[in-house]
Amino acid sequence: MSYTSEMWKSIRKVEATRQRRLQETHPRMPPRGQEEILKRFHPDYVEGGMRELLVGPNRGDRTPNELADLLEGRSHIDAAAFDLERVDYECDILVIGGGGAGASAALLAQENGAQVILTTKLRFGDANTMMAQGGIQAADKPNDSPVIHYLDVMGGGHFTNVPELVEALVMDAPSVIQWLEDLGCIFDKEPEGTMKTIHGGGTSRKRMHFARDYSGAEIMRTLRDEVRNRQISVLEFAPVVELVMDDKGQVAGAILLNLETGDYSLVKAKTVIMATGGGGRLHYQGFPTTNHYGATADGLVLAYRVGAKLAFMDTMQYHPTGAACPEQILGQLVTEKVRGLGAQLVNVEGEQFVYPLETRDVEASAIIRECVERKKGVVTSTEQQGVWLDSPMIDILKGPGTIQTNLPAMVRQFGRFDIDMTKEPILIYPTLHYQNGGIAIKPDGSTDIPNLYVAGEVAGGVHGRNRLMGNSLLEITVYGRRAGKAAAQRAKEVELGELTLEHLQDWEQQLQEADLEPQIASPLLLPDYTRHTRPVSKVM
Repeated sequence: MSYTSEMWKSIRKVEATRQRRLQETHPRMPPRGQEEILKRFHPDYVEGGMRELLVGPNRGDRTPNELADLLEGRSHIDAAAFDLERVDYECDILVIGGGGAGASAALLAQENGAQVILTTKLRFGDANTMMAQGGIQAADKPNDSPVIHYLDVMGGGHFTNVPELVEALVMDAPSVIQWLEDLGCIFDKEPEGTMKTIHGGGTSRKRMHFARDYSGAEIMRTLRDEVRNRQISVLEFAPVVELVMDDKGQVAGAILLNLETGDYSLVKAKTVIMATGGGGRLHYQGFPTTNHYGATADGLVLAYRVGAKLAFMDTMQYHPTGAACPEQILGQLVTEKVRGLGAQLVNVEGEQFVYPLETRDVEASAIIRECVERKKGVVTSTEQQGVWLDSPMIDILKGPGTIQTNLPAMVRQFGRFDIDMTKEPILIYPTLHYQNGGIAIKPDGSTDIPNLYVAGEVAGGVHGRNRLMGNSLLEITVYGRRAGKAAAQRAKEVELGELTLEHLQDWEQQLQEADLEPQIASPLLLPDYTRHTRPVSKVM
């Protein structure tokens, strides 16, 4: 049994307050209250959690300490010794990353006449896309519109988002849903064929399309199958360790590391699409994470060293509901869809303390406040703190079987540990989930660095300082498609010069001038857990 006797005492209080909570509606937090709680309790505001960068195009900007160390790291490659004459692969477009953004980019690039190679760190599909659960947003119902979707996205990002990027996101959304369905993605539908939609946190309309609670896996299955069916070249277990430039200042390819043999290979490409995802496995401030094993912010490091500007790198998303018990799944995602269906957040006394569908940053901050300041968290046998997500409320509100029908993966996840979420609440605490910022892009996915395109979580500006649920699966497909098409058009006119690694010499000079002697080679590639027994959920 995963719950202790003290936790069961708390559960009895949760059960005793359900009838009262059915009659009550917890109010949404006013804007001033949201601002106050974020500044006091959100991890982005923790003193000492970030520092200023000393070198590179974002010099003087703040970013998490763990990421700053990698951005200011030394290259794996000895520029003077590497043989740039031996080209192992040549293509029009090199796509770096095997998740939804990379797959979407590869498909559209090929459709637009480009010869494509997709390279990925682990297996094709080992990505955060596969782990996304709740759904994908698109304004395609009669009571909705891209304009309303736009306003929701801007409000969720505290109106700091880049407007042009949000416009592209919401305008492409309905066509992306159609595209995915045409490729074979199976979304949940009503008996007459209309797609089912639900609310996400911070949304004013039900526009969340989903496939039960494995939406990302269904989308990734569809895209991966299509890439394979079209016989696009895929290199697995081959992460990029350095971008290659030409003597005209253009990105001209990359150096890959074979994880199985330890050998390097050189890819010459007319354009490069960066789709490497996020950096949750850096475990900022000791938080656990929902991210897959390879999410170590590689794309940020690679782009930064060739001079690409980063945006919003002082803001990360901590998903409010990561599993806090049992220990074996610490930090694993508990989809926002659980709250969207009616589950409430309650403390150790069974009291609902926050509206369940606030934006994620506000929701996470309220949970941290409940545990830290108000001392009303639930403590596990391993001293993790958390609050209850009262999942049985879903069946009470919407009828028996609703949980099993809509959240089968979640039921199995907790059932493995003898926790029946249809009858018992589940314990949650915020977990490091998403990289709000990234490489600065334009609406076509291009950057200020010639021939370098970006798509997905590694990009910055779409979400501002906070992402709404369902806009990540949307972003990877919208901007994967846009970057693939734009890169293919660019590849038709590119004339590459002589390959060079002179940017590494410039980088070394910058490090010396800043009196930095980095001990770490970056990108990190894979997380190092040898120094820890486990990631520890940070309680401030």
